Amino acid sequence: MTVREVGSKYRGSYGGVLWSFFTPLMMLAVYTAVFSYVFKSKWRPETEGPAPLGEFALTLFAGLIPFNLFSEVVTRSPGLVLAVPSYVKRVVFPLEILTLTALGGAMISAALSMMVLVVGMVLFLHTLPWTIVLVPVVLLPMLFLAMGISWFLSSLGTYVRDVGQFVGVAMQAMLFMTPIFWPSHAAPPFLKPLLWVNPLAPVVDGFRKVALFGEMPDFSALGIWTVVTGGVAWAGYMFFAYTKRGFADVI
Repeated sequence: MTVREVGSKYRGSYGGVLWSFFTPLMMLAVYTAVFSYVFKSKWRPETEGPAPLGEFALTLFAGLIPFNLFSEVVTRSPGLVLAVPSYVKRVVFPLEILTLTALGGAMISAALSMMVLVVGMVLFLHTLPWTIVLVPVVLLPMLFLAMGISWFLSSLGTYVRDVGQFVGVAMQAMLFMTPIFWPSHAAPPFLKPLLWVNPLAPVVDGFRKVALFGEMPDFSALGIWTVVTGGVAWAGYMFFAYTKRGFADVI
């Protein structure tokens, strides 16, 4: 189902699944041209001299990889069950795996974006830290969180169709509340509390640490966060399992 999910995005196109690689590649090229040549942005303004070519673009792109993974799963969640009414009414089907299918498709897209990031780091920064192998460890808490929220929203969205509209707006707001276009240490004092309650902020920072900067993650905080998000995933699954018995009546 995950393979079919990925293939259905580009069915009928000549490029097929290759567009999952070319799209982030083109976006990285656009970011590099705009932020390196037009704005001449520096992610670390305290450093002297001009920033290395593509540094800001790669840092921005690295922040978007985990965010886009999370956003794709959560944004699609309210319509997951509604999109397959025959699975609800006509066959006995484990509807819980719809969330895992969406997550698997988003992870494949993220993996292809990760390949683009690696190519960009080698071309522009001429380095590839060994800590990049810790990316799955850093992303694990976010995957649990995405599953839990997806199970909750896919069930709630089946009963309340307005949920999908709200989620789309909420994810757009979270894009700018998460340290993606700006470093977390540069946040003004009134925004600091938002970073503490934003579940994606530590994930984005941790992802950049291991993938770009060659720094080790905070394993103690990572362990606590994994346990917490694991509890969220379990609670979302239980909510879905309890409420799915009424899906056939509202579809």
